[in-house]
Amino acid sequence: MRVLLVEDNDELAEMVADRFLAEGHAIDREANGAHADSLMDPCRFDLLILDINPPGLSGTDMLRRLRARGDRTPVLILSARSEIDDRAPGRTSAPTITSSSRSTSANWPRAPARWRRRRSGETENRFVAGGLVYDRAAKRATLDGADLELRPRDAQVLEVFLGALGRALSKEEVADRLYAFEETPTPNAVEQAVVRLRRKLEGSPLRLRTIRGLGYIADVRE
Repeated sequence: MRVLLVEDNDELAEMVADRFLAEGHAIDREANGAHADSLMDPCRFDLLILDINPPGLSGTDMLRRLRARGDRTPVLILSARSEIDDRAPGRTSAPTITSSSRSTSANWPRAPARWRRRRSGETENRFVAGGLVYDRAAKRATLDGADLELRPRDAQVLEVFLGALGRALSKEEVADRLYAFEETPTPNAVEQAVVRLRRKLEGSPLRLRTIRGLGYIADVRE
């Protein structure tokens, strides 16, 4: 996933970022709510982790603006409050997960899976196509029972394409999902990552095809 974290507490921000990075997600951090709000228009994020009271613009105001623009990005709200008013803006217009525990990291490893289930309605955190099985939680893929030995980047690329089956993705779109703002991938980084994953998927029903002038498209052989 490509994640935007809005949090001005350095210690908490580092803790959250480390958890998501360890699972292979790209995460950008912004301490100011107003600055974060300006990033939401030109950039597409898969998840917004939002402090309820950052400087510049409150979390509730940022969420209200987000939903007013029709942006349905799932939001995970951080708050020191014991409860969050169910009438908070955006609670019913798009997936919004609230967390009132800012003092513990126990729930963070489960946040991506909770988001995915909210967004897609999945009851299992697995992708299955013929003999190919991908476990999103474990970041592990097997083909006819044999481990495909995915690197963290391989798993990232695979999840990008699984989230866009049948839809063409440009190199820029793939890179935007894989790399945070401070990362500077080489021009061929995406192509190399796709080629490496394609080799590991040989013999599976999942194909990563190059479409001239468009980029890439993933589909499943019948």
